[in-house]
Amino acid sequence: MIEYPKKLDLIFNKLKNKNATPIIVGGFVRDFLLKIPSKDIDIEVYGISSFDSLESILEEFGSVNSVGKSFGVCKLQFDNLDLDFSLPRKDSKISSGHKGFVIEVNSSLDFKMASSRRDFTINAIGYDVLNKKILDPFNGIDDLENKILRFIDKNKFQEDPLRILRAVQFSARFHLKIDKNLLDLCQNMCKLESLKELPKERIFDEIQKLLLKSNKPSYGLKILKNFNALNSFPHLKNLNDSDWKETLNAVDEIKKTTPKNLILILSALCHKLNQEQIKDFIFYLTKEKEILKQVLVLVDNSNHYSYKDSQLYRLATKLKIEELVLLNMAISKKNPSNYKKCELIQKRAKELNILNSPYKALLEGKDILNLGIQPSKIYSKILNTAYEAQINNIFKTYNEAKRWLKIYIDTNPNLKL
Repeated sequence: MIEYPKKLDLIFNKLKNKNATPIIVGGFVRDFLLKIPSKDIDIEVYGISSFDSLESILEEFGSVNSVGKSFGVCKLQFDNLDLDFSLPRKDSKISSGHKGFVIEVNSSLDFKMASSRRDFTINAIGYDVLNKKILDPFNGIDDLENKILRFIDKNKFQEDPLRILRAVQFSARFHLKIDKNLLDLCQNMCKLESLKELPKERIFDEIQKLLLKSNKPSYGLKILKNFNALNSFPHLKNLNDSDWKETLNAVDEIKKTTPKNLILILSALCHKLNQEQIKDFIFYLTKEKEILKQVLVLVDNSNHYSYKDSQLYRLATKLKIEELVLLNMAISKKNPSNYKKCELIQKRAKELNILNSPYKALLEGKDILNLGIQPSKIYSKILNTAYEAQINNIFKTYNEAKRWLKIYIDTNPNLKL
């Protein structure tokens, strides 16, 4: 049996009374068999005459979002559960691109036929909750036990190039070996540059799953290379063997310390690239400029292992020193000397109270105003100069800072103009 939240029986019994058969499908069943907790529950409903009929039944249990109606999918918020309900369907590709599919909802399909559209055998396992029966038309359970990833239908698989990346992230997350036929197919699809059909948002979503959900992203990155999918990431492809190996090691090391920090993982992945190459790589994945900004500043300051206090103060205004230390530790894991220096930098930044935030400025705009200078653009110049004086230890207390400020303004009369 597959265990699921028993409160769902309220919905399942209602569907049963309407002569409908609910079947839990996809990731929830797969993850249960792998003993992995999962909150995502997809339910395919058989025997319902129309999508509108399904909606009317579900509305009794909460807010129904039918944004995926064209795909035969609706979402239901039910007692803190996020549920996806769908009707069995067939997908047919009629043009290139991820939107080039015709969706045919057909409630009369049997489970095997409806599941044949799915990508891998391990994702085509269902659980008939009314009859308490596991449905496994393509032997996905055997593949899970044998740790192998196989496609269901070659023709359907190659209609959607996103499945190349799904193969990568599933293999890495669940430590699965790529079936020989799947390997050949993905290599051929990459040779035909199929990934170019995909918008960057879909590519980034799968790459994030690889980086964030797998314990060893290097496993998936090696598969990407074996697929020849790195043609879409030429700067990674062009790394020499030594730099590629160091990159894989750094990514796996950073995963051990900050498994959910996407910025740090991307920084480890990019640490052998120059600034322009990083821009190309990140922009290929996402339009999020903040991600690019943070990765650039971390990589730009990486591989440096000696700082004066004043340099640390300045560094803390640009990034979180702890994150930089963790990145450098991952990079220098096999260099005991540099690793020790990372620990010393971390210790000193903690002593200076700037490990995760900048050094707090002692002087503010009100201190300038108190000396009779009216608010103006010159304030920022004065405050920047004061902050430089502070991090250079010219003054250490607020009273010392006020005395310094008065002398500075008195000796620069043009500031009062």
